[in-house]
Amino acid sequence: MILSSIFAIMGLGGQEMVFIFLALLLLFGAKKIPELARGLGKGIKEFKDATKDVRENIEEGLKESEK
Repeated sequence: MILSSIFAIMGLGGQEMVFIFLALLLLFGAKKIPELARGLGKGIKEFKDATKDVRENIEEGLKESEK
């Protein structure tokens, strides 16, 4: 899971993750959390697609400059 990887990188343990989840639940409510997660997922997917396009354009430019 991406979130657990991010929390592990930030040095957060189980108790901190539970606290953050409860805070999010209190702030946004149970109905908004799935919508927020979907939006975050779409944003991550768009970012990956954009970086892939940039990488492909750079590689194409390098291949054309070698000719």
